Amino acid sequence: MTPPDSTTYEAPPGRLDAAAAELTGQSRSQVAGWIAAGLVQVEGRAVTKASHRLRGGETLTVSPPPPAELTVAPENLPLDILFEDDHLIAVNKPPGMVTHPAPGLVSGTLVNALLGRMTLPQQEDHDSPAGYRPGIVHRLDKDTSGVIVVAKTVQAHAALSGSFKARETQKVYLAIAAGEWKAAGPASVDAPVGRHPVQRQKMTVGGAHPREAQTRFIPLAAHPDGHGRTLALVRCEPRTGRTHQIRVHLAHLGSPILGDTVYGRPSETMPRQALHAWQLTVPHPLTQQPLHLLAPPPDDLLEAWVAVGGTLPAELHELE
Repeated sequence: MTPPDSTTYEAPPGRLDAAAAELTGQSRSQVAGWIAAGLVQVEGRAVTKASHRLRGGETLTVSPPPPAELTVAPENLPLDILFEDDHLIAVNKPPGMVTHPAPGLVSGTLVNALLGRMTLPQQEDHDSPAGYRPGIVHRLDKDTSGVIVVAKTVQAHAALSGSFKARETQKVYLAIAAGEWKAAGPASVDAPVGRHPVQRQKMTVGGAHPREAQTRFIPLAAHPDGHGRTLALVRCEPRTGRTHQIRVHLAHLGSPILGDTVYGRPSETMPRQALHAWQLTVPHPLTQQPLHLLAPPPDDLLEAWVAVGGTLPAELHELE
């Protein structure tokens, strides 16, 4: 029996999840969830294996679940918009703003602010209170400022997610490293990052279920702090996108980020971690042409660098 609100297609050859994603315009991970729940039928029979092979020409019936009830309210919050078209929006996220809702936090997030301006595609996410994380393809920590790009359509979400996964994006961050910066030039860290075995809110080099992580650091300026250490204003280029990757790798080098209370120590000069997502280059989801996005370094980070005696290098203004 065909369920109500279902759609029937002629299947192309290949994996079931890939075929269903192509036909419905949904992401492959979302369609895989539907398959596991028995919501996809091949020739009238539910198939629950995403890897099921199709010959091509079979009748494919897809019965999506009803949309999750929206429990995250749109809010009229100010946004610093860097770029916007029909497919995506890029925002300069302020420090202190969480990217998306999480258990116990359903207000004041970037998602709330975006929903106050537009409709975003729902993406299933069991970590969020409503079971979705609309439009979000990557995240920034609460106290990290800078460029974040959000999809405005399901198709754009799939394309952008694929670009991040395939490492077709280039990310550049700016940080103040508050330790003994020993490298005279660029330094590269190739050290896997995993969950801290004891402090579960932290990540660490190694740890539980570590995943490969590479970051290149280029010092733009350095300054002795008067206590036998050399602080550095550092350009950070992560090759991978692990949770807290830059923060963990700088701490691993003995130079945790200024104001990072998790991997370093508090700072009277900088009340948050001095980390800013400065530049992002990503293929446009429709044209695949490189889209270069820039969020100028924030005043609090620049003022903190000057307050510790540093001078501002010309590189900070080269793209403005």
